[in-house]
Amino acid sequence: MTTNLAERQAVIDGCLAMNRLGVNQGMSGNLSHRIEGGFLVTPTSMAYDAMEPDDIVEIGFDGTYLGTRRPSSEWRIHRDILRARPDVSVVLHAHPIFATALAVHGRGIPAFHYMVALAGGDSIRCAPYATFGTQALSDHALVALEGRLACLLGNHGMIVLGNGVAAALALAVEVETLARQYLHAQQFGEPAILPPDEIARVAEKMRRMKYGRPVDDGDAPEDTARPRG
Repeated sequence: MTTNLAERQAVIDGCLAMNRLGVNQGMSGNLSHRIEGGFLVTPTSMAYDAMEPDDIVEIGFDGTYLGTRRPSSEWRIHRDILRARPDVSVVLHAHPIFATALAVHGRGIPAFHYMVALAGGDSIRCAPYATFGTQALSDHALVALEGRLACLLGNHGMIVLGNGVAAALALAVEVETLARQYLHAQQFGEPAILPPDEIARVAEKMRRMKYGRPVDDGDAPEDTARPRG
């Protein structure tokens, strides 16, 4: 009987959603999910709609793996990120059109829009290029992800992190949307960049809203809606 069945199915469903949501094309992306002692990751060179739970590869943090298929060529990225970042459970790697268009120029996404704060800082960095599947690429990604939940990979694509597949997918869509907006905005010149203190203020406001806490930014009118009772 397949172990970690729910997580295996979540990986498959997440891959299908990547393509459906437009953050990936074909089989170019990969997805991992933390489990006890290691993680599950997509197999190499297999169409998402052909995957079954047993096709998902189980890998330990020592690099040994179980399964009938070979893991994604990018398994090192997933291993190193999940090992270094206990705050996340899912790593999503994809090649979205607009984020990749920036990445091939070695450009990240600055705080031209306050929603950049969703990725954990005042920018979405772009890691230097390294050959796919190499330790060098993984090392570059770890640096670009310090204090962040997303980064671009030079001449390559995008990585996003999340607690659960749904969270990773939602952030991937947001990062791709920001990349598209930034590229369009540049048609009129380089857009204004919000200062770090404003992004920090936005991030704190988002954090409090996420956990249902009061948000007092000094701008609420006296008749702000309150719960009945």
